Amino acid sequence: MMRSSPKRCPHPALLPLVAALLALGACTSTGERASDSAPTLASLSKREVQIPPDRGIKGSQQQAIAAYRQFLETSPRAAQRPEALRRLGDLEMDNADQRVANGQSKGDLADYQAAIKRYQDYLKNHPNDPGNGRVLYQLARAHEQGGALEVALKTLDRLVREFPNSPYLDEAQFRRGELLFTVRDYARAEQAYAAVLASNDAAYHERALYMQGWSIFKQGRLEDSLHPFFGVLDAKFGAKSGAKLGTDAEDTDLEAMGNLSRADRELVEDTFRVMSLSLANLQGAESIKPYITSDARRAYEFRIYHQLGELYLRQDRSKDAADTLAAFARREPNHAQAPILQARVIDIYQRAGLATLALEAKKDYVARYGVGSDFRKANAAGWERAQPLVKTHLAELARHYHASAQKSKASSDYQEAIRWYRAFITSFPEDPAAAHNNFLLAELLFESGRLPEAAVEYERTAYKYPHHAKSADAGYSALLSYAGQEKGADAKQLATLQRTSVESASHFAKEFPTDPRNGLVLTNAAEKLFALRDVDQAYSVAEQVLALQPAATPAQRRVAWTVMAHVSFDHGGFAKAEKSYAEVLALTPQNDPARNQWVERLAASAYKQGEQARAAGQGLDAVAHFNRIATLAPQSAVRATAQFDAAAVLIGLKDWDGAVRSLEDFRQRYPNHPLQEDVGSKLAVAYLEKGHWAKAAGEFERVALSSKDPKLVRGALWQSAELHEKAVEKAPETSANKSAGKSPDPSADKTAARAGAIKAYERYVKQFPDPLEPALEARFRIARMAKDDANAGRELAVWKDIFQVERAAGKARTDRTKTLGGMAALALTEPALDAYRKVALIEPLQKQLKLKKARMEEVMKAYGVASEYGVAEVTTAATFHTASLYRDFGKALMTSQRPKKLSKAELEQYNVMLEEQAFPFEEKSAELHELNARRTAEGHYDKWVKNSFTELGELRPLRYRKTERSEVTIDAIR
Repeated sequence: MMRSSPKRCPHPALLPLVAALLALGACTSTGERASDSAPTLASLSKREVQIPPDRGIKGSQQQAIAAYRQFLETSPRAAQRPEALRRLGDLEMDNADQRVANGQSKGDLADYQAAIKRYQDYLKNHPNDPGNGRVLYQLARAHEQGGALEVALKTLDRLVREFPNSPYLDEAQFRRGELLFTVRDYARAEQAYAAVLASNDAAYHERALYMQGWSIFKQGRLEDSLHPFFGVLDAKFGAKSGAKLGTDAEDTDLEAMGNLSRADRELVEDTFRVMSLSLANLQGAESIKPYITSDARRAYEFRIYHQLGELYLRQDRSKDAADTLAAFARREPNHAQAPILQARVIDIYQRAGLATLALEAKKDYVARYGVGSDFRKANAAGWERAQPLVKTHLAELARHYHASAQKSKASSDYQEAIRWYRAFITSFPEDPAAAHNNFLLAELLFESGRLPEAAVEYERTAYKYPHHAKSADAGYSALLSYAGQEKGADAKQLATLQRTSVESASHFAKEFPTDPRNGLVLTNAAEKLFALRDVDQAYSVAEQVLALQPAATPAQRRVAWTVMAHVSFDHGGFAKAEKSYAEVLALTPQNDPARNQWVERLAASAYKQGEQARAAGQGLDAVAHFNRIATLAPQSAVRATAQFDAAAVLIGLKDWDGAVRSLEDFRQRYPNHPLQEDVGSKLAVAYLEKGHWAKAAGEFERVALSSKDPKLVRGALWQSAELHEKAVEKAPETSANKSAGKSPDPSADKTAARAGAIKAYERYVKQFPDPLEPALEARFRIARMAKDDANAGRELAVWKDIFQVERAAGKARTDRTKTLGGMAALALTEPALDAYRKVALIEPLQKQLKLKKARMEEVMKAYGVASEYGVAEVTTAATFHTASLYRDFGKALMTSQRPKKLSKAELEQYNVMLEEQAFPFEEKSAELHELNARRTAEGHYDKWVKNSFTELGELRPLRYRKTERSEVTIDAIR
């Protein structure tokens, strides 16, 4: 809005005119008339009127307006008319402003219309008046106040164009800028403000800079807008401004604004705000650096980062806010405000729930402002103020990683926690919390397995600080650390550690003489001496503990007996050790978890005596020692081993019954014991010796089921199957078993044994289809046992499987597999042979004969397939069966049903015809049998060859019922 013109009284040149008008009015009111010689208006302008100063003229703005109006109406040619017209416009302008200010009007264009008309009339009537610049300014202000912004803008445009030297030029340009900004013509507004800035008019410079920045910002030229905004801040906080912005080392208030007035404070705050918006839409904190080009700007630089960070926070951009503040801390690490902004980073992360980032920020804070930081050298006062937070963050970091390590067990977490504990202790060695943190460091080292370091820190905590709440605990924990180290130490290290531990124990007893753990510490020293093989001293200390008056606590006496027991045990005095461990047990409460340990040691002493007897060849004594553990320590872990070893000794003594009882009890009592894997093999040996084939087979089955070694499983399955077969052979009990003094196998039942054998062979085939030969052999045995069970269907199915698998085996085929394949081919002829036999030669004979012959050919074809294997025993069998088939067909012809109603002669003729038809089949049968018989020349004389000789004796008795015969040539079956 344009500035208001000051309220103006009539121009001094017009005062005589006003006085004269008032005087005329007064005269008229009194009834006096002006004479013809009275002065005219024209003469009055040249006449000087003296007005007594003490009377004055009481008037008002309205009276002045009325006077000017009257003057203009009555003096159309007066020389003062232009000035009166301009003055009247100013008065009407002021009057409108007052009405608006007093709330008497809304301030629309109508309120300023009178003034506008006067100014317009003036410009119209006096276009060349050199003072028109002021008139244009007032006219523009009237339009602006009345809301006619575009008209006001045009008027100001005219002013700057026509009156470039007007004293109102700077203000006009500024008002132009504001109007252009209001109507969103930001580019022209920028130019208007630039014109103001070019004049170096201090009255408008700061405001023009500010508005120029806004004009550029509104155009989207964010980076360019920063230049004038920085100019505003330079003006307010430059070297000559006298203002400051929280830059002193002792000034840590981020809200401090020095000695700025309220208006300047608002201007600065808004400048920071719009700069933050620009920076946020550029590259954030990265865009700040190029503008920090002077010491003045460096003085308030931190505020720019701070304001940008706060903007990000208002936008819920916590990460960006923290990154911005951290950027300043990195850019100016030694600045007084750097720790404050870095602390704010931590606060932002914590409030946003960004725990990981907050943790990293704390690390950064400690690194930047800790004891060894450069900040300490550069800013001692700031460093002192930062130390409380350094200490807090060190403690927090240590606790955080300590807790994380306890959960994750990760080495990295342990390392971090150790690092921060050490940093705290180093940074604040005299702090009251140092001892406690040292203790926590030692605890952490202990938890992470760094026992040597833990021992050092425990002893430092115990003996290097004034006595505190954890002193004694730390001293005792040092002993625990040494004990822990001993577990993984080699012989040389162990001796050193144990001696160091004994020294630490002595230090503990001296430093804390009233500590109730002293007795335990001293008995532990006795144990250490025993570990150091300082046997005499260890034994002596143990005896001293037992001789204490008043008596040592039961726990301490137990330790002493333990040392003595261990010494005896280690030197092979197992009987003495057993007595000492018994004393230890007597001093151990029933509900003490350690009791089991001593029971085990007691059992071990007895077990060792058993081992000694076994090694000395005293088998029965060894068995007695092993077996008494069941009474001495029935719950001990070694009891199972002792029972197993007793069984093994009994096997060595050939006490098969005792061994079986012991092993069977072991299996039932300890089903999950690792030695169960060996029970089966040992029981199998005992069962074999006792002739219990089926039970032995069962044990091999167990071995096959439990073993993970394929070779062992394969052998166990095969042996199990063979033993089941043997059980079939040996059931019922044989005289051989009786004569050998072997007890009968109670499970020896033929049917059950055969089923077990079949099941074992089937499992073998399923698990070990390769190699081919044993797998086919297993199938063959299954088929054989199926036949024994009269299970023809199952037998045939197995033969079919053998045939198919063998035929498809390719290079895996062997002589044995071919033999089995041929046998399978022979076996598979049975269905076809049965079908052939079922066809009876009855009427209608022609049809039946045709069918029977077709069935015969199918059988012969099957025999031919078997013969193709080239296996002698299969070939001889196939040849015999083929020959028998020919003879059977001939016999069937001869015994076929005769047609009815034949005469005697016809019947005789029919019979002769049948004989003629049957004869070739009989001859073919004889030829094939002879072919089989001739195979003896090649050394083949199996039952099928023998049967062929028998058949030939019937078919050709004259030739083949002789004792001797000549060799014949073997022909192939066609």
